Amino acid sequence: MTDAGARERPWLVVALPKGRVLGQALAALRRVGLSVEVPADARALRYEGDGVSALVMRNADVPTYVDLGVADAGVVGYDVLLESGSRLYAPVDLGFGRCRISLIRPRGATGPVRRVASKYPRMTAEYLRRLGSPAEVVALSGNVELACLSGLADAVVDVVETGATLAANDLEEVDVIALSSARFVVNRAALKLKSARLRPLIASLREGAERA
Repeated sequence: MTDAGARERPWLVVALPKGRVLGQALAALRRVGLSVEVPADARALRYEGDGVSALVMRNADVPTYVDLGVADAGVVGYDVLLESGSRLYAPVDLGFGRCRISLIRPRGATGPVRRVASKYPRMTAEYLRRLGSPAEVVALSGNVELACLSGLADAVVDVVETGATLAANDLEEVDVIALSSARFVVNRAALKLKSARLRPLIASLREGAERA
C-alpha cells in the first residue's frame, strides 16, 4: 500500500547557484521538461518540483555538493570549477553567464608584478607558474580591484564581464587567463546509476544550448 503522506523521492537532485545565473539555470531545465519554481524573492534553500529537487547555494559550493553525491547534478560557472580543482563530469556548456578571468593592472602600469591578489588563488598560482613568475598570490574574497587601487598588489586576477568596473577605476585587462560560462555538471556515480534518465537529459540540454 502506498503511504499517501510520504513524499515521493525525486529522481534528480540538482545544485543551483544563487544570483543572476539561477533564473537562467531554471529556464534551461524547464526547456528540457524539468520544472521547479523558485520565487525571485524566496529565502528557502530547497525547492521541490515534478520529480526534481533543487538545492540553492553559493556558486562556489556547487562542485562540493555534486562531487560528494548530495546532488546528482548541478549548474556552476566554469571559473568556479577550475578554481575548485574538481574533476566533475561537465558535459554541457550551457552558454550563459559568460565572462573572462583576466589579469588586471592599473592603466599604463609597466613595473614588475611582485604580488597578485585574487578570489582565484589556485588559478592565479597556476597562471604565474606557467609564466615562470615568482610573484606572491594573496587570496581575497571581496572587491579585489581595490588591491590594485590601494597598493596591496601590483595586479589582480578577477572576473571581467563588461569592463565597466575597470574603466571606472582606471584599470585595464592585460591578459585573458580563461573564458567562463555556466556548465551542467554531473556526479559520476549518479551518471552510472541513473544513466537511462541522465544521458537523455544531457543530450537535451546540449541541443538546447546549441540552439540558443
